[in-house]
Amino acid sequence: MNRDYAGIMSTTRNTNQRREVIRALERVQGFVSAQDLHELIVRDGGEVALATVYSQLKKLSDAQHVDVVMTDRGEALYRRCVDDSHHHHLACRTCGATVEVDAPELERWAHDIAVRFAYADLHHVLELNGTCPSCQSR
Repeated sequence: MNRDYAGIMSTTRNTNQRREVIRALERVQGFVSAQDLHELIVRDGGEVALATVYSQLKKLSDAQHVDVVMTDRGEALYRRCVDDSHHHHLACRTCGATVEVDAPELERWAHDIAVRFAYADLHHVLELNGTCPSCQSR
């Protein structure tokens, strides 16, 4: 199910900067860095500071409206959520191709760990990266 950004706009402060970031995310296929997203906005005539792009992406990420993956160099990459349910990603370190992974075994394990140590409101992130079949064959 595709994420509808109307919900974001109705539950958060609707600023021009937020609209610019969301519009740019809607045009990008796959994951993109904050710097690349900022360049896209500026190239298209938008006036948003890079710090504002980072801030808006953080807010959208915290609200689970964007997916975030970390590269092996520690850089965060963002994309609009295409799946409303909790999920994980398998990302190619070479080309950036990403596969959404449903991992019920991991979810059960995380729940069991939380119960064992009496933790509540558990959140977790699993990041897997490797080399996709296309890049392996090059």
